[in-house]
Amino acid sequence: MRTAKAVPWIDKRLHRVSGGRLSLLGMAGLPSMRLTTVGRKSGQPRTVNLLYFPHGDEFVLIGSNWGRPRDPDWARNLRAQPKAVVDVRRQEVPVLAAEVTGERYPALWQEVLDFWPGYGMEQAAAGRELPLFVLTRR
Repeated sequence: MRTAKAVPWIDKRLHRVSGGRLSLLGMAGLPSMRLTTVGRKSGQPRTVNLLYFPHGDEFVLIGSNWGRPRDPDWARNLRAQPKAVVDVRRQEVPVLAAEVTGERYPALWQEVLDFWPGYGMEQAAAGRELPLFVLTRR
């Protein structure tokens, strides 16, 4: 968790230098995407590289924010404007985000933990329930 701030910085530069062919997550064999949201305050495009959980035809994003106590900005942007664009394997896909709540949350959270157990540690460090977003193609 101590190196958490360096990972997005390095990943962003690696993506830029490689023309989108490389990411730290991809090099580790994990599914990664670039998510572009609309800034809830600025109205400007905001792009971030993220690990995602492939769930059938959907993409599941976890708002862990590296175990920090508040939700990541991209999660708050999606709540304000659920239309977004993801870049997966250099293909842009328009998506619509829906935050998972209620009865569906526990089952999907368990699937996420089975996929990447590290989210359990991040949830404990954050001291909050991590938001889950399901992104479907528009």
